[in-house]
Amino acid sequence: QVQLVESGGGLVQAGGSLRLSCAASGRSFRRYAMGWFRQAPGKERELVAAISWSGRTTTYADSVKGRFTMSRDNAKNTAYLQMNSLKPEDTAVYYCAADEDLTGRLLHISEYDYWGQGTQVTVSS
Repeated sequence: QVQLVESGGGLVQAGGSLRLSCAASGRSFRRYAMGWFRQAPGKERELVAAISWSGRTTTYADSVKGRFTMSRDNAKNTAYLQMNSLKPEDTAVYYCAADEDLTGRLLHISEYDYWGQGTQVTVSS
């Protein structure tokens, strides 16, 4: 079992930055592929970024490419999402997710077994 706790959300003006953290406890963090997802009111949950267990492979939604960076520190059992040049349309609840996978591939949303409780990000115009 893995427990995930997100932090770092808040209210920021357009153009600003936030850094989200996802702290994991439980079984070995380094065995898990990680993802950041977001869900805005009335919309489906969508992938923002994902990273393989080693950190060698990442992917980003087109809407955040060049603005967001996902990373992980396996020694600290933590994944991060650095969000720059934030836009009002980035407003959502952001969730981190994990699944044990050592293949190095990036996972589909349906494959993630563990989810955090979410952290609200609000970007004002």
